[in-house]
Amino acid sequence: MDHFEVFGLPRRLAIDGAELQRKFYELSRRYHPDFHQAAPPEQQAQALEASARLNAAYRALRDPIARIEYLVRLEEGRETKEGAAVKPKAPPELLEEMFEIQESLQEAKASNRSSGRDPGARATLAGQRDRLVARYRDEEARLRGPLSAAWDDGVPAERGRAIAGFKDALAVRAYLRTVIDDIDQALGEAEEGHVSHRRH
Repeated sequence: MDHFEVFGLPRRLAIDGAELQRKFYELSRRYHPDFHQAAPPEQQAQALEASARLNAAYRALRDPIARIEYLVRLEEGRETKEGAAVKPKAPPELLEEMFEIQESLQEAKASNRSSGRDPGARATLAGQRDRLVARYRDEEARLRGPLSAAWDDGVPAERGRAIAGFKDALAVRAYLRTVIDDIDQALGEAEEGHVSHRRH
């Protein structure tokens, strides 16, 4: 049983969040182990398993991007993220910009190690970060908008193209997140003299 089936849903990305939450609470009351304490051990184990499956399904489906990631894994026959942790590569259209950013990062790190801070390098890095954050948001909008609609409205052949589009956009998004985190770290060191927390 996949996460969509747990909630009695088809494999569609347009999900009513409020309805999903309502169904989650309804099923949580039905399967919660506390309500099965007087049951035989086998039924308790089944309730515990159903509760764990429900929680995993809700975590995967409540967030639109996590839902897309799960759908891609499901369509590829992978229920988990294991084996899919390939380090994201720079999108070809961003390669030149990435070289500039890597140079700026190296300059910022060298400046951070020295006693003085270079405000020019910091400003350049902050500007590059802002451009990458805008691109990151564009990729999320593309995932949630046209690509999700192509999946939900598509015939099987179009759905295959939608999955390929999801994979490309997710890879670009993951790469951008990594570079943004690296810039945040460099800017955090420049401001506070220590490594900033990375967000994932």
